[in-house]
Amino acid sequence: MFKKIVIYITYIVVILFALLAISSKLSIGGFKLLVVKSGSMEPAIKTGSMIVDKSSEKYNVGDIITFKDKEKPSETTTHRIADIKYQDNKPLFTTKGDANDTPDAGQVDSSRIVGKVVLAIPYFGYVTAFARSLLGLIILIIIPATIIVYEEMKKIHHETKHIVRRRKEKKATTKQKKEKIEEIINTDPFSPATTVLKHENDLIVRKKRRL
Repeated sequence: MFKKIVIYITYIVVILFALLAISSKLSIGGFKLLVVKSGSMEPAIKTGSMIVDKSSEKYNVGDIITFKDKEKPSETTTHRIADIKYQDNKPLFTTKGDANDTPDAGQVDSSRIVGKVVLAIPYFGYVTAFARSLLGLIILIIIPATIIVYEEMKKIHHETKHIVRRRKEKKATTKQKKEKIEEIINTDPFSPATTVLKHENDLIVRKKRRL
């Protein structure tokens, strides 16, 4: 029982860390996982936190948002909306890190916003970042996955041996029964019981041929 629990936990751990390793590439139901690498939002969001962003149709002053860099879209920043102005009826957001003295240079338009922060888990981003590294991939995913595969192969091997053993035992029992019937038939070939045994022996032979 304890061994099964350990295997199930290993399953969950592998799946969890695999999801963490690819979390920055996925958006599920409008949610996205990201890692905060600086302290510009402390104390609200600590360095190394993992944040969950949710896309929204509207953003307000005070919301903490993640947005893409204008020059390098692959890089993101997570700051609080300090002000909103409109140009041609389109919002332009002024953002600022809570720990910063001045607002960010330039304004952010809606097309650059990844989403609004709905959850921040302190320091869990370090685990996520490690899971994305080569060493983390080996320790957190490959090794546990190898253990799972090994245990499943052991289980399959055990089941196969059990099936083979049962078939051998069944064949041995059938053979013994057949020999016993033949012995009785040879001893008294004309008795009514012998006729029944002959019929049963024929059935055993037919069944054996089907196997």
